Amino acid sequence: MNWRFALLALGGFAVVYFALVVCGVVPLESLAKMIQSAVGSPAGWRNTLRQATPLLILGAAVFVALRAGLFNIGADGQFVMGAMSGTAVALANPGPVGMVLGMVSGALVGALWALPAGWIKAYRGGHEVITTIMLNNIARVLSLWMVTGIMKDPDEQAATTKYLPTETLLPLIYREKALQINLALLLGIAAVIGLWFYLKKTVSGYELEATGGNPTAARFAGIAVKQVTLKAMCLSGALAGFAGALQVLAYEERFYGGFSGGVGFDALGVALLAAGSPIALLPSALLFGIIAQGTTALSLDGVPKGMSGILLGVLIIVFAAYRYRKEAARD
Repeated sequence: MNWRFALLALGGFAVVYFALVVCGVVPLESLAKMIQSAVGSPAGWRNTLRQATPLLILGAAVFVALRAGLFNIGADGQFVMGAMSGTAVALANPGPVGMVLGMVSGALVGALWALPAGWIKAYRGGHEVITTIMLNNIARVLSLWMVTGIMKDPDEQAATTKYLPTETLLPLIYREKALQINLALLLGIAAVIGLWFYLKKTVSGYELEATGGNPTAARFAGIAVKQVTLKAMCLSGALAGFAGALQVLAYEERFYGGFSGGVGFDALGVALLAAGSPIALLPSALLFGIIAQGTTALSLDGVPKGMSGILLGVLIIVFAAYRYRKEAARD
């Protein structure tokens, strides 16, 4: 192991250690409590998998954009719009039909919400980071307006819709005391496997990765780069919107103001940590879920939830350094 990488890893650990000291807790005890609360009990696993499920699908959304050379900062807005449309459709069609239509609606609206950014990037050269950030703000304001207006539950003071009927919700696939696993997790794993198959086993997936690797070379090879760019952004938005609909149908059971909590931005780290492998999204999302659940438990001891950002930031920096050294050695 290179001494520089070892020094960076130790430095990252020191940052986390002293951040916990500043918060007034014993660092090693706090780290042990994080692990115990996340994976040390059936209830901990239940909450960790609940945290990891949207991160897994949103990570896949950001990942497919990255493979096409795009940086989809708008996954959070697409997640919100997918959740809102999925809720509206599911409320209008109670039962299993509403469940299926809600998921389809979430994916379609997510794709449509990503479409302007993809079109501007492909055909006008506008940077997708700027356009997706703007679309995030529009999604936040529009969804708040809807949930305080025509979608609001008249019996509630807060900005929220009605709860979905039980028969419309996604079922549990496993339940043993405190451990519960929702069908949403299985659908998320299926989405990741489907993404792997698409990227590695289809011509369209090859064209997407070729475009992301070198758009000029892809163009000379006969690939329609503009269409591939637009398709990649819409696919990314569809996955993000699908994640939003699943979050409603599996866990939240309603849509409300401030729905995302910034989970779409956390998904950027999930995708980056997975590097170039779609299957690596699975352990990456699980790790993020463990940290999110662990820091939630630490918040009861007065540790700010922002500690998760420090932990994830250090983790991504150390991993990026390791990956850079590995690729440099290969070259």
